[in-house]
Amino acid sequence: MEHHIPGWLSGSLVYLAAAVIVVPLSRALGLGAILGYLAAGIVIGPWGLRLVANVQDVLHFAEFGVVLMLFLVGLELEPRRLWSLRRPIFGWGSVQLFGSAAVMTAIAVAFGVDWRIALAASLALADSSTATGLRAMADRNLLPTTAGRSMLSVLLLQDVAAIPILALLPLLMVTGGGAEAGGWQAAAKVVGVVAAIILGGRLLLRPTLRWIARSDSPEIFTAAALLLVVATAALMQSVGLSMALGAFLAGVLLAESEYRRELETDIEPFKGLLLGLFFIAIGMTIDFAVVAKQPLLVAAIVFGFLAAKGVVLVLMARGMEIPAPERPLFIVLLAQGGEVGFVVLQTATGARLIDAGTSSLLVAAITLSMLLTPLMLLAADRWSARLAAGRKRTMEELSDPQHAPVIIAGFGRYGQMVGRLLNAQGIGSTVLDHDADMIEAARAFGYKVHYGDATRLDLLRTAGAAGARVFVVAVDDREQSLRIVDLVREHFPQLELVARARDVTHWNELRDRGVDKVDREVFESSLRTGRRVLELLGQQPAEARRQAMRFRRHNLALFETMYPYHRDRAKMIAVVKEGRQQLEAQMAREREEAEARRKRGDERLPGWDARDD
Repeated sequence: MEHHIPGWLSGSLVYLAAAVIVVPLSRALGLGAILGYLAAGIVIGPWGLRLVANVQDVLHFAEFGVVLMLFLVGLELEPRRLWSLRRPIFGWGSVQLFGSAAVMTAIAVAFGVDWRIALAASLALADSSTATGLRAMADRNLLPTTAGRSMLSVLLLQDVAAIPILALLPLLMVTGGGAEAGGWQAAAKVVGVVAAIILGGRLLLRPTLRWIARSDSPEIFTAAALLLVVATAALMQSVGLSMALGAFLAGVLLAESEYRRELETDIEPFKGLLLGLFFIAIGMTIDFAVVAKQPLLVAAIVFGFLAAKGVVLVLMARGMEIPAPERPLFIVLLAQGGEVGFVVLQTATGARLIDAGTSSLLVAAITLSMLLTPLMLLAADRWSARLAAGRKRTMEELSDPQHAPVIIAGFGRYGQMVGRLLNAQGIGSTVLDHDADMIEAARAFGYKVHYGDATRLDLLRTAGAAGARVFVVAVDDREQSLRIVDLVREHFPQLELVARARDVTHWNELRDRGVDKVDREVFESSLRTGRRVLELLGQQPAEARRQAMRFRRHNLALFETMYPYHRDRAKMIAVVKEGRQQLEAQMAREREEAEARRKRGDERLPGWDARDD
């Protein structure tokens, strides 16, 4: 008997297999998940292996992923938070999005493109990839910087602006002379339906969710969350408006709700899967025949919109006073196309504002810009490094001989605490650092920090290393730390070295070089946090301190025991396991003894151990 696999099952098998294979490969190559999904769609689509025939049905279903995404965006946008960030978000964010769109629209109209089509295409191309941008900034630890905060404001505005843009596209539809009247009718529908959703949401949403939550059925609450999104989307769709607009409004109405986090947790998995399916479907809809016929036009679109956005971003970077070394990354990450651009183009195509061929060209242009981003980031990193080096060269290096008894290399968070403690005791120190921005900030607070690279022998001589007593290695970079230790050991053997270790490997490398006064940078603060937890769980402060100090002594002794075997992983693991078992057994005995004393009515703690200090 022959058995046939149902169409929905075979389709699911194809989509899931394509995503599972291609997306991890794309991430491994540094291209990101979105490009992986697009590539998966190209592979299984009509221009690849032709494993999927009816692409449009898949696209209609996958659009719900975009709806869920914008619902979650709305949940993150509390009205109070938006108001507090109104200037950077609605100010500079609007300059980037609408300024870039205006420049590109003017260029397209100059080449004879209808202004409605030019505006829709420009709004799609003006968007930037939030996922790629935030990931790249996080990898470079730039989110706390001026460029990082500025880019976050711009990306937030783009997320917010996606809603009115999607609502605007049907109003631009050019289907004859009645377009203007239809546009006014659609605008009236927007006002009426949005008002109904806001009023109904204020009065009904929270009480309804509160009633459902009392049922103590997590699966019903998840179903209710999905029903909320589907209902608002269906209401908007029924009057010819964007489903995403309704979902976004529902999210904003619940942004200050006590159920916000639970809603996010319930919907996030559905959003991720359906959004991935949406990008797969976008990849399948790219008409490579159109692209192959006009490759120069595609290249011109890519170059043109990157250049237009780049000009706007250069002017913004100056106006926002972003430091010069941070500007290249700010410009590159916001110049690329973004995932919301695909959504805008799909909506414009569905509204018959842009034809399928033009949409394929624009989708290909956005995809190519995202593919080029890793290469542009490499160039931006080098450009930033040159600008940073130029700034460093303008800062005067240490030239006057110093005579302090202590030299501190590195004045970040770690070095600052050491220097402040010494200053409080009236002990002078010579502080060296090679980060020009940090030095300027430290000097603004009255700290005397000298610009210089502590890996240079001539600079160490000028800093007074020949006559100093203690050298503190507090730099962040491990390799630089080891180079400094080697240099000091060779040329200034009289100096006592005190070093900061970032992790166990760094600690062992410092010990290999004969440095026995090594402190792990988060060890003491972690112990302090552990003591607070013990106190919150009911232990007396003195007992919590005694237990933490007992653990501290054990851990330091264990490190000394491990050190001879740090090149033998198996032996080192055995030593760690044995030490942990000994500590647990010892503490168990002490708990039994303490319980016995309590039963006898003797609750005095053991005597103070001088080693705790």
